[in-house]
Amino acid sequence: MRNRFEQQLSIGQFPIEQTIIRSKSKNALDELLSALKAIYCNKEYNEKIFNILEKHIVSTKKRTGRKGMDLWSIFVLSQVRLCLNISYDVLHNQANNHRTLRQIMGVEKTFGYEPIEYEYQNIYDNVSIFSDELIAEINEVVLEFGHGEVFKKKEGTALHLKTDSFVVESNVHFPTDYNLLWDSARKCLDTVSKFIEKYNDIEGWRKIENWHYGLKGLMRELGKASNSGGQNKQTRIVTVAGAYLRKAKALLKKLNNELPGFPQNDNKDILLILVLEHFMILMEKHIDLVERRILKNEPIPHGEKLFSIFETYTEWVKKGKMRPNVELGKKLSITTDQFDLIVDYQLMCDQQDRDIVITLADRLLAKYNIDSWSFDKGYWKKENKELLQLEIPKVIMPKLGKRNRTEDLEENDRSFKRLKNKHSAIESNINELEHRGLDRCPDRGIHHYKSYIGLGVCAYNLKKIGRQILKLEKSAFEKAANKIRLAA
Repeated sequence: MRNRFEQQLSIGQFPIEQTIIRSKSKNALDELLSALKAIYCNKEYNEKIFNILEKHIVSTKKRTGRKGMDLWSIFVLSQVRLCLNISYDVLHNQANNHRTLRQIMGVEKTFGYEPIEYEYQNIYDNVSIFSDELIAEINEVVLEFGHGEVFKKKEGTALHLKTDSFVVESNVHFPTDYNLLWDSARKCLDTVSKFIEKYNDIEGWRKIENWHYGLKGLMRELGKASNSGGQNKQTRIVTVAGAYLRKAKALLKKLNNELPGFPQNDNKDILLILVLEHFMILMEKHIDLVERRILKNEPIPHGEKLFSIFETYTEWVKKGKMRPNVELGKKLSITTDQFDLIVDYQLMCDQQDRDIVITLADRLLAKYNIDSWSFDKGYWKKENKELLQLEIPKVIMPKLGKRNRTEDLEENDRSFKRLKNKHSAIESNINELEHRGLDRCPDRGIHHYKSYIGLGVCAYNLKKIGRQILKLEKSAFEKAANKIRLAA
């Protein structure tokens, strides 16, 4: 049973509304907590946030059983994790020891009273339940709160948007066909080991460790031969690759022969069989790729390549940079406004920047009044610019390639240059996002990858809102102090 948070004060407990955050603070956590406090204390937005959390998390659960972690505590901890870009171990420590954070969570008590503490697994299991759909809805509420209550944007005020993209890396090692073959073989052997641990009477795998060390050693030899120089390099590569492939083919043949004899007595056994079959298919695929590339000297089409056997959504992204020249993950497009808030984000799947402009415009034009919108050259396409100009007064989309006379006059116009120069501000937004955890996703699976990105965007927006709240509080305090000084 999981409840929305309603703080019932007991002796020695701090009310969330009375949490003190220094207005002079420039700490990222203080900025985040000031925004969370403001949302919690605002009844309208508090209700909206809890309605979304209940719809996605509680609606499918029974109202019986052990009490789970409160929805408010889960939400706060999920934002702290991304805002500070910390591991679950550090988050566990912060949740049990950081006084201001615990006050915002509503669990802090004065000295002498038994504190409420969380176990590591409790935090991990709860913080990881958020879906990307849930976070997208919450981010809409956060944006509405920021625009309306903090930055005081009047209804109908036009936005000045900037759009750019960057790569959020997935948690993978650098892929080569021969080390992915080793990964596949290793997982096959690990799965067989689980059968051996469960059933002592399985025969034929007495030398399973020799298979493991033998394949790993040949994989390392092939890597060393590929990376080293000297005479007859190609001959050495072919020789080692041949031995590696013979060993891998022998293991695959043994697995195919032994697979029908593995027990299938319960659901766990059936699941292990399915896992084994999956990695055997991948093993066969990479045997073929290594053989074709090294022994047959055949170029491998990009579409046939796989960049991780675990995070299969990973893409090989080249953005024309010197460092890094290649990034492994997915491209994320973000759109920011004049308040530096992210009003839209989109994960791209095998798409170029120019491919998403029309769908992006459809989403944003339906919600906002837009006065200007700037892009970099990667988004340029004649049709994109012409369609945007029908709805938006100022479209800053520099042409990719040689410009004609009309285009040259347009891009040398003073207003065009001014907005183009302002577009560079989005680079600092991207840099801050990467510091909020969106440089590399440590979570596994596409579902957690998407939700991790959503949490990072939401934490970024909350931090920006919190910074403005503290700035306004500091300004109000200084004005009051000046009045007192003048009166004295």
